[in-house]
Amino acid sequence: METKVFLRPWGYYENIYGDDHSGYKVKKIVVSPQKRLSLQSHNNRSEHWVIVSGIGKVQVGDNVYTITKNESVYIPVKEIHRIENVGYNILEIIETQVGDYLGEDDIIRYEDDFGRVK
Repeated sequence: METKVFLRPWGYYENIYGDDHSGYKVKKIVVSPQKRLSLQSHNNRSEHWVIVSGIGKVQVGDNVYTITKNESVYIPVKEIHRIENVGYNILEIIETQVGDYLGEDDIIRYEDDFGRVK
């Protein structure tokens, strides 16, 4: 499978394995220094994040904490969440999505630094 890079205002991601209907998908997410993803939730998937480099501030529900290399986070279906790169180097995450539908249109945004709330 050929990987494709998807540029975002906070950095980029690559699909490493799986597709929208495969039951699970693996992504590499790279967050630029001092950037963060939108506060969001998903109706059809849970996510597992493993930090492979950098320092991230994570919100899952009402809980906020800092995670670093070799630490992980579980995000249940429909739970609000976000990650922010609080460091001055890139933040790299391996994300595993699990669910019946894994499309990018299953993102509900509540807050976004880049005006993408819908």
